[in-house]
Amino acid sequence: MAASKVRQILYTPVTCKTLCLSFSSFPSGQNSTKTLISTAVSILRHQRSKSRWSHLQSLFPEGFTAAEASQIALEIKNNPHLALSFFLWCHRKSLCNHTLLSYSTIIHILARARLKSQALGLIREAIRVFDESDECSAQPPRIFESLVKTYNACGSAPFVFDLLIKACLNSKRIEQSISIVKMLRSQGISPTISTCNALIWQVSRGGGCLAGYEIYRELFGSWDDECNEKAMVRLCPNVHTFNALMVCFYRDGGVEKVEEIWAEMGRWDCNPNAYSYSVLMAAFCDEGRMIEVEKLWEEMQIKKIEHDIMAYNTIIGGFCRIGEIEKGEELFREIELNGIQSTSVTYEHLIKGYCEIGDVDSAAILYKDMCRKGFSAEARTVDLMITLLCNNGRVHEALTLLRVAMGNVEFAPRGKSYETLIKCFCEEGKMEEALKLQSKMVAKGFKPKFEIYSAFIDGYMKQGNKEIAETLRKEMFETQMLQEEN
Repeated sequence: MAASKVRQILYTPVTCKTLCLSFSSFPSGQNSTKTLISTAVSILRHQRSKSRWSHLQSLFPEGFTAAEASQIALEIKNNPHLALSFFLWCHRKSLCNHTLLSYSTIIHILARARLKSQALGLIREAIRVFDESDECSAQPPRIFESLVKTYNACGSAPFVFDLLIKACLNSKRIEQSISIVKMLRSQGISPTISTCNALIWQVSRGGGCLAGYEIYRELFGSWDDECNEKAMVRLCPNVHTFNALMVCFYRDGGVEKVEEIWAEMGRWDCNPNAYSYSVLMAAFCDEGRMIEVEKLWEEMQIKKIEHDIMAYNTIIGGFCRIGEIEKGEELFREIELNGIQSTSVTYEHLIKGYCEIGDVDSAAILYKDMCRKGFSAEARTVDLMITLLCNNGRVHEALTLLRVAMGNVEFAPRGKSYETLIKCFCEEGKMEEALKLQSKMVAKGFKPKFEIYSAFIDGYMKQGNKEIAETLRKEMFETQMLQEEN
């Protein structure tokens, strides 16, 4: 729909008293229609809920046209729950073949009353029922034009378009969302900042961080842009806008761009929150820039921004990655003293740090404490623990650790855990234990690698069982040949 049409519809004064007359749905002089509407409205307003529906159906067994249903709903718009019940009752009893008109009317009523979830549900349904375009189409759904046409007559508010945009975003109709935003902004109607942020986030997820940044610039311009005739609405980004951009660039490895967004946030006089600091610190931690991380940590204290668990986890992880476990432990103790609840991430950072420096006792103590608190470790952490325990001759303890981890139905072991344990059992000559693990490994869908074959061959050779060793060697070569052929 052309932008000029949107302007004409939204800014044309309402001269008719009723929605139905505005769209010439009722023939002039048809008093029976007015009587039908007034009777239905009276029943809905004054009769009890148990009797009103049966009474309506007995009086109007043929039901209502979409225009009549729309006008009835509009007459009781100050009771939005009742209006919604009427709309749904008509649909359920097949007393009205709802059209875009009746859908738009009830959506406006619900949006006007801030009944967000109910309005969103009907918008999604209207898109599904009346829209034939695919998700990649840039053409706005048909319900958009209908909502524009019924906007003034329903006494609606721009919030209804925020709901439409969010419904499109929820349905992965990104291009349609962008088109709607552009049309509205060209007419001086701006979506709320939360809707803009949701659009930036979804575009970034689907098209990459640069696409998200492009939408950001289109919505907000630059901090020093002057308002012009084309930009009728000057919308300012908030901290959540910048956080969304920073996270997207961070996930794509664009540390420099994260710093740029941080600087731009300052130029907009937008104050960062704890989440903002955590994202920037995470970017610095990944590059080992811990001096800058500590400066940010101190800056948070000066600005009286509370260090939350995400900030603690970020800086602890940074220290553990560069081997400064003592500083990580000090911050871990600070968490406990401040009454902040640690998470599985807190423990995993420290456990991985101790595994990297080979401190098996400290890693084992933390791992047990982590399990005692009901946290589940990631598969990579379990791998590291098993490797560290096996390297220190604590194979049975490593096997117990794997069994406990597998007690969690959500835990998916990696092949490396099995491989490490099998190698250790083979080295110790405990071939029965190694075979049991090999059986479980295959049952989990892992194929034996050449390292596993070699471990079993060496183990059987140490036992003097050359026959089995030779059989395994032949099997290993046959497997290798099959893989090369494929």
